[in-house]
Amino acid sequence: MILGISASGRKDGITSKVVKTILETSNLETEYISLAGKRINGCIGCTRCAADNQCKVEDDWIEIGEKMKKADAIVFGAPNYKGTINALGHACLERTFCFRHRGVFNLAGKLGVSVSTSYGKEKEDPVHLIIKRIMSSNMMAVIDTVSAHGYSQCYTCGYGLDCEAGNIVRTHGFIEKIEEEHYPPCFEGQDDTVFQVHKTGKLLDSILRNKA
Repeated sequence: MILGISASGRKDGITSKVVKTILETSNLETEYISLAGKRINGCIGCTRCAADNQCKVEDDWIEIGEKMKKADAIVFGAPNYKGTINALGHACLERTFCFRHRGVFNLAGKLGVSVSTSYGKEKEDPVHLIIKRIMSSNMMAVIDTVSAHGYSQCYTCGYGLDCEAGNIVRTHGFIEKIEEEHYPPCFEGQDDTVFQVHKTGKLLDSILRNKA
């Protein structure tokens, strides 16, 4: 089973579409989870998980963690906020610390895919670096990364046309009205992203079928 997790606070944004499409393209048994609206705390460093590799912080992550243990592969997607992974995504990933104590790694051998959604372009995407680092620390095998073009909040906040600090003015200058050509591309309009997504889904399908 392939578990897809979208850490975006937007339930149906580009991050979720990328993760869902990877799952659909794999043609295997899948399950999808959106972290939007869920209560997920960060690790509190209590170390009570050291005895049995079970996190003792009671919130929505506990059920997600159990699904992660049962999955054969995990596709984890998160948006880039201020040059790093969003807080919700980081909290979810750091809680996997409970899975690696006393030589026992509950996620060891599982396949991992990192998905990042970013409005700008960076040489080294910090979201991928964080996701891959935490997956690797859990002895997972990261087989691919997918980068998508994000959709800036400036286009939906209601103040983007007049905000000198926002991405609309930064990209297009002061304009009277947001026309179709001003909007960032939706997922379906990102040919490079769609290609990556289908390639990754087929790769997961091939590896997991051969393992079976």
